[in-house]
Amino acid sequence: MLTTDNLDTRRRWEGIAFLILFALTIPAANWLIGNAGTKCVPNGPCLIPVAPGLMAPSGVTMIGIALVLRDLAQRRLGVGVAAGAILAGAALSALVAPPALVVASAAAFLLSELADFAVYTPLARRRLIMAVVASSLVGLVVDSIVFLWLAFGSLDFLAGQVVGKSWMVLLSIPFVAWLRRRDERTGMASA
Repeated sequence: MLTTDNLDTRRRWEGIAFLILFALTIPAANWLIGNAGTKCVPNGPCLIPVAPGLMAPSGVTMIGIALVLRDLAQRRLGVGVAAGAILAGAALSALVAPPALVVASAAAFLLSELADFAVYTPLARRRLIMAVVASSLVGLVVDSIVFLWLAFGSLDFLAGQVVGKSWMVLLSIPFVAWLRRRDERTGMASA
């Protein structure tokens, strides 16, 4: 049986892991958008298919996961750490984004994570899966609009961005459900 100290230690280490993975999504997204895809647009993003006939900049995969990881880091480490991670992530995004994408990347990251935070925080204690899905959907729409408009002056890839990021959120649901069940069994549940 796990003691309170063991649960606190596990909570902290899981939170640190979620936080590190969250931080890694930022440079990964920025690298992907300029370097990996089935098609790279000159002076534009590299694209991947996200649905039949629908393409999106390749960084969508990392941003969809980033929104979920931020929620999980908040669940383990608290609101203060999550808020700090958002600010640090925006700064990191500005540091690792290609020069042409610095403002778009940092602004989209900051605004989408704040939107995610605002939706997730009040819902998380009672309805974890709904909180993760709802907050991620709000965050991914904000991220998509802000990034595409600032980076490319166009919302041409908006549908692809939303679908691509949504896939990543949907793929995370089984893990979040498992985590919630395990937390309830061991007494680790919190927001």
